[in-house]
Order: sequence, then structure tokens, then C-alpha cells
Amino acid sequence: MAYSISLLIVRHDDLGLLSHIQYPEDLRKLPADRLPEVCDELRKDILDELSVNPGHLASSLGAVELTVALHYVYNTPEDRIVWDVGHQAYGHKILTGRKEAFCTNRKLHGIMPFPSPKESPYDTFVCGHASNSISAALGMAVAEKRLEKIAAEQGATGGNGKAAERKVVAVIGDGAMSGGLAFEGLNNVSSTPNDILIILNDNNMSIDRSVGGMKQYLIGLNTNETYNALRFKLSKWLRSKGYLEDDRRKGLIRLGNALKSAFSHQQNIFEGLDIRYFGPFDGHNVMELVRILRQLKDMKGPKLLHLHTTKGKGYKPAEKAATLWHAPGKFDVGTGERLCDDEKGLPAKYQDVFGNTLLELAEANPDIVGVTPAMPTGCSMNIMMKSMPGRVFDVGIAEGHAVTFSAGMAKEGLQPFCNIYSAFAQRAYDNIIHDVAILGLPVVLCLDRAGLVGEDGPTHHGAFDMAALRPVPNLTIAAPMDEHELRRLMYTAQLPGKGPFVIRYPRGRGVLPDWHCPLTEIEVGTGRKLKDGDDVAVLTIGHIGNEAAKAIAEAEKEHPGLTVAHYDVRFLKPLDGQLLAEVGRRFSRIVTVEDGIRAGGMGTAVLEWMADNGFAPRIVRLGLPDSFVEHGTVPQLMHITGIDKDGIKKAITGICGDSKAQ
Repeated sequence: MAYSISLLIVRHDDLGLLSHIQYPEDLRKLPADRLPEVCDELRKDILDELSVNPGHLASSLGAVELTVALHYVYNTPEDRIVWDVGHQAYGHKILTGRKEAFCTNRKLHGIMPFPSPKESPYDTFVCGHASNSISAALGMAVAEKRLEKIAAEQGATGGNGKAAERKVVAVIGDGAMSGGLAFEGLNNVSSTPNDILIILNDNNMSIDRSVGGMKQYLIGLNTNETYNALRFKLSKWLRSKGYLEDDRRKGLIRLGNALKSAFSHQQNIFEGLDIRYFGPFDGHNVMELVRILRQLKDMKGPKLLHLHTTKGKGYKPAEKAATLWHAPGKFDVGTGERLCDDEKGLPAKYQDVFGNTLLELAEANPDIVGVTPAMPTGCSMNIMMKSMPGRVFDVGIAEGHAVTFSAGMAKEGLQPFCNIYSAFAQRAYDNIIHDVAILGLPVVLCLDRAGLVGEDGPTHHGAFDMAALRPVPNLTIAAPMDEHELRRLMYTAQLPGKGPFVIRYPRGRGVLPDWHCPLTEIEVGTGRKLKDGDDVAVLTIGHIGNEAAKAIAEAEKEHPGLTVAHYDVRFLKPLDGQLLAEVGRRFSRIVTVEDGIRAGGMGTAVLEWMADNGFAPRIVRLGLPDSFVEHGTVPQLMHITGIDKDGIKKAITGICGDSKAQ
């Protein structure tokens, strides 16, 4: 079903060639020598738009020439281009029917932040997380071969016959090759009959290869049109004689790869997997890319094209500081000045409180080490990394490895703090259970970006961590309501005997003007009563408790005589039985509020506890619905899902249903 765009702000651009390109078929009408001009205009359009409507800038700038070349050579959307990761695909969006709507990118009801088949047939697969392109592309290629066989069988019996052969391309970049799933896909590619092309968009954030003179000669030979034509003719003749079945073809590839290695004195992981390797080439020479792609397009067997690109290409500030300009916010295109809001007097971000507190704890505890899967800046572990580089490990986009690596260090006596974005931790679920929880190892798993994250949408919302982790034995799971609580939970988690300890906290700012406080222990499994009342009890967990406090204050002000008790559950596991017993005895009406999925979360845990202990209050559970929440600002999404101040207030007054709430 097509994704409905209800917010459409038409832009009137004077962009020359680009203004006449709505879809790739328009691009393909141009002579190849006009493509550099298209690239310049596309890069300008991305810069102009993202300067006022923030998004992922540097990666998309670095993929402009590749994007243009792919849509020029391949018959998209019939041919499949699988992007990985999606934040390099803004140029792809603009060239595939979304140029006028691109100003709604990442806005509520606007176009999606990452490619999605729900939005466009040119978006072949979901790609909000990294490293899935090779596996998905292989699946598509295998499906195509199966459908070709079915079509041929139908043609033999009066059907329509075989359709034109579909090409499948996986574009993997921005560090995604370091993910374990990418290597699992490569392993399967090497053993499954397919003709896919894998393009490694290497922007020096992942693979950095040195290449000798003989290797360059062999590269030129392999991509030379005459060489490939001769190779194709020889391959066709050998196959016609029955000499080139799959096993023999693979043997010849292995022989060719061995000769390359012998001449160049270099080994290649891709060639070791019997995947033909081409490159590295300049990923910013669009004319050369077109030539290479045309020659590789009809080549049989799996292939890998290695391109060197510059993240932020074409915009000097982004080229010089790619990490800073990955998602820079609003900026002045002419001066390169980032237009940051005045942060004076604002509370600190939770991630910065985490980063500074981790350094403080590490200075006092020599056993503490930090682990992050490619997010040292995003989670602020770079603060400790700068002061103690030997005690912080950035393991790349490898969440499962990050957890098991942490478990190994914990097994031998260290105290790891492993920080992973909540949505990305989904990929480490088995590692958390098998490698940490079963042995009860003292790994502190800090889940940043828990809850709604805003404009990055459903692939990035930290919706499922509480419901997913709550059933796992041996885990302690906690969520701080403010910065002081975060610091104290971190201090508590690294004390002896605490075992596996999960701390979840949201993206964005806290609520306290001064986040500094003494580091004192919080008794595990204890909540707290923040406010007393008689008519209804509101139970919250984590930062959302601040929104509930505002709702309670407004509800009581608007309805004189109504009094509401507020409890901060604090620990999802173990629950505070004493606190819940008090609530069960005193209240017949309870509202639970959380910023995770409602099914299986904190509200469900309270329901279960009440039933198991002989209490039967009426309970209204607020949380995220049993559906994927779209993109938009956090306040917008909180309102839509009913967990903002107004939604909580409505639940409080609704459950009362008497004169006090009229």
C-alpha cells in the first residue's frame, strides 16, 4: 500500500537540468556528458534543503555521483537497488519522484526519513539500520531466478514466457560492512547461485585499502571492455560445450583470484569468497562509474565494486569534519556556520550526563571500561575516550559483538559499561540473554534513545526494550526520571554483586538546571512516592514521569477536590512489591504511563503483579500502541500516542468518572 503524504509544500527551484527530472526515466534521456552537471545540481539541492530542514547531510553528499550513475544505467524500479544505510539515499529520493516533497522529509506526515517500499516502488527494502542490504539483495536475486523458472514453465504451456532479467544491486556504505550480518550475507552470496552486484561505498569510515601497481593493472584488465567481451564469449562457448557448470565456473574464478593474489602480493577477502572484486575506483567520477556499471551489469555471478568516496563531498566544511556534519542541524550554506539554538540555561542532554558520569566513575574505579558500537559521539562516550583512550572500545556497527565482548571482559573481572541505542540493541537480544544473563555477568547495558526519538521514525524509536527484556531472568532493569537518578543508577550498577544491569534513558535534555549531585546507592527494586493523593494513583517509569507530573498538577487545578498520587516505579525489574502493595490497598483506580510499547511493558507488569497478589483495581495503561509510530517531532508523536500532558490528564479524569473530574 502506498504511503500517504498529506503534507506537501511545493518548492520552486531554478535548478536547470534537475528541474526537468522527476523520475529516473527522465535522467536516462540525457547524454552521459551532462551527468556531472546533474550531480552538481543535486548536491546543491541537498545542501539548500538540509540547511533549513535538518537531516543526514554528509553521507548523502558523498553518494551523489553513485546515485546518478545507478539510476542512469539500471532500469529502476524494475531493477532493484537496495540501499544500506538509508541516510546516504537523499539524492535517490530526489531523483525518484520526491523532489517537490523533499522539503517535508522527516516531518510529520511528510516523506519518510529512510527509504521504504511503503513510500515508493523505487525503495526496494527498509534500511533504517545498517548491514542488511547484502542479505536482502541476495533474497531478491534468488526470488528472481525462481520466478524466471516459473515463467519459463508457464511459457512452455502457453503462458507469457520469461520476463526480462531483473538486476539486483546492494549499495553498502558508511561503516555498514563492519556489521556481522553483512559478512553472513557475503558468505551466503558465495555459495548461492546469483548475479548480484555489491557496491561498497567506502568513505574511509569503514575499509581503507592500499593498492599496489600490479593490482591497479589487474583492475584495469578486469574492467576493460575488450577483456570482458572476450571473457563473456569464452564463458558462453565453454558453457555450450558443458564445460562450465557452476562448480567449474567457481573453480576458474578461484584460479583467477589466486593468480591475482600471486601477482599483486595481496589477498582479498571478497575474492577469497569467490566474489569477483573490482576496484577501488573514484566514486566521484560519474562518467567512469557509468562505464564500469554498464560493463558489470550483465556479468554473471556475484560481483563487488569497491568505490572510494568522501563523506561530505562538495561542501568543504562537511569534508573537513564529516562526523560533525553527519547530521548538523540548520546551517548557513555560504559561511558553513551551524545555526545552533541558544543552550544557555537549558538542562544538559542525558547522553552528556552519562558521558561525564562514566568518566567520573572510571576515575574512581579502575575496572570500568566503556564499549560502544560506532556511537562514541552520539552517546557521549567520547568524553571518557578522550581522557582514557585505552579503556574505551569502539567496536564498529556490531551490537551483538559489543555485548558479548563486554561479557568476556566482565567474566575476567572488569566492569564494562556498554552503551547502545535502544533500537539498535534489538540486534543484540540473543547476546544479552545467552552471553550476559545466563551467567549473571556484571555488564551495565545503557540504552540511549529509549522511547520516542522523533524525526528518524519507526526504525529508530526505542519502543521495545522494556517489553523484550522484562522476561529475561537475572536482569535488573531501571529507568531514571531525571539526571540525578541517572547518575545514581550508574553508580549503583557498578557496585559489587549487582549483576547484569540495564539503564534506559531518552534522547534529548533532562529537566534539572544542575545535573551534578553526590553519587549514592539506590536500593535495587525500590520505587518512590513523589506525591500523595486519594482518588487515583499514577505510576510512571523514567523520564515520562515529568510529563505525568505536569498532567497531575493541571488535572487537580481544573478539578477542585481531585487528588492524585504519583509513584515513580523506577525499576521495571525487580518491581517494588512494597510500593505496589500500598497502591493496591489504597486505590481502586490506577493509571500507568510509559514511553515504551504498552503490550508487555510496565503497565502489563503492574497488571500481573496486582492479579498475582489478590488486588483487582481498574487499570488504564498508557504507552505506545501495537503499531509502528511514524516520524515527527517528539512532542507531536507523544500527542498522537496519548502520552503527552493532555493525554495523561485525559486518562486521569476519565478513570475517575465522578463529580471530582467533571
